[in-house]
Amino acid sequence: MQVQLLKIESTPDLVDQVYRSLLDAISEGSLAPGARIMQEDIAEQLAVSRQPVLQALRLLKKDGFVLDAPGRGVLVAPLDVGWLMQIYQVRSALDALAARLAAQARVRIDPDLIARGRAATRGTDVKAMMAADAHFHSAIYAASGNPLIAQSAQLHWHHIRRAMGAVLQVSTMRESIWDEHEAIARAIAAGDAPTAETLIREHGEDASRNLASLLNTALQPASPGQTQTA
Repeated sequence: MQVQLLKIESTPDLVDQVYRSLLDAISEGSLAPGARIMQEDIAEQLAVSRQPVLQALRLLKKDGFVLDAPGRGVLVAPLDVGWLMQIYQVRSALDALAARLAAQARVRIDPDLIARGRAATRGTDVKAMMAADAHFHSAIYAASGNPLIAQSAQLHWHHIRRAMGAVLQVSTMRESIWDEHEAIARAIAAGDAPTAETLIREHGEDASRNLASLLNTALQPASPGQTQTA
């Protein structure tokens, strides 16, 4: 399966651009679990030399997104349900703290964030859906007044993003996610810290359960012998 990516212009941060391009493809599902990635194919598609591709693949391997493959290339790592559940536990705790602090300050979350999120769910761009979700949660982190919350959440954001991408590709509950976001924002604006904390914690727990159900019943890794290019 040929996946089309935009060519990247040569810049000093070329390795980071290649890394992000591949990570986008992995998160959005264009590069599915088990898909084989060939260094020379990626270099040709992105119109870059092999060296930045090699370095980007090393970073992806270090971060747990690709694995060594028998023969040539690397394989996209499978989604590890247990590991992702642990990440969601940490994120849920951080979100609850952020919502409580934001509610204590009675911060008004920009309603345009919710409007843009709802608009994204009505389309087919999974990347836009993930970005909208990230912007909403980032707004709550900023509203908390504690910069350590955002810094801590960022540590595992790419794994959350990949899990979110897997769910959004098949989810029939995209609109209800933003119903939950809107209820959380209302509680924060009203200064109702207990409700805001409870709602966002339940929101994270629901996302975790939905992901586990999806991965345990629906996702099947691609054949290790199948070659995909980003």
